[in-house]
Amino acid sequence: MFTISHFTMPMLAAAPANPPIPTRSLFEMLLAGGPLMLPILLASFVMFLIVFERFYCLRKRRVLPMLFIERFLLQLREGALDRADALERCEEESSHVARVFAAGLRKWGKPAVEVEQAVLDEGERVANVLRRYLRVLNGVSTVSPLLGLLGTVWGMIQAFNVIASSPAMGRAEMLAGGISVALITTAAGLLVAIPALILYLYFVGRVDTLIMDLDHYGQELVSLVSHEGLEDRKNTRLTVARRRAA
Repeated sequence: MFTISHFTMPMLAAAPANPPIPTRSLFEMLLAGGPLMLPILLASFVMFLIVFERFYCLRKRRVLPMLFIERFLLQLREGALDRADALERCEEESSHVARVFAAGLRKWGKPAVEVEQAVLDEGERVANVLRRYLRVLNGVSTVSPLLGLLGTVWGMIQAFNVIASSPAMGRAEMLAGGISVALITTAAGLLVAIPALILYLYFVGRVDTLIMDLDHYGQELVSLVSHEGLEDRKNTRLTVARRRAA
């Protein structure tokens, strides 16, 4: 009398073992992606350079050193600095806000409209410096997936041409292998484009915040060094002196 195990054991023993899943190294995948992997790699290198440069240049202490701003505005408010001393302080400071302050100080004692216009003009120049290379970063996020798509289309064309001219036409594994190679460029393009777009949006928001702070402190300077501001502070001191004398 035979049991089920008598039939199943030989069948299990005769069953072939599963073949190992082939793997590729990163370098082999880059080579398999074709020539369009080169511009994608170049775009990723440009992205890293811009990101490191912008992280360094957009530090708040480089653009808006709060210790310098608070001390400088306080001394102006108390009358401890005249025009020459204030300009000298700004020229010694290498931050962007010092450039904006210096532009306003050169209009010391002029009407508020003139002082404000000088501050706005210099603020626009500083804004352009803060936005430097951001368009390139946005371009990387736009062009990289297009390069990946172009590489995929090119790889698909080559894969179908090989299969059409092959004597083993109709084999699904050949088509699958060609498609997998063609899709490498799309994956590479997206791996570059997604972080580039995220970082571009982050830097745009950071620049907008810094520009708003520059405008805020620039308006404070206008109220301190314009003709109207100087007259208001002079009248305030006279009023306080009269009250103390009375």
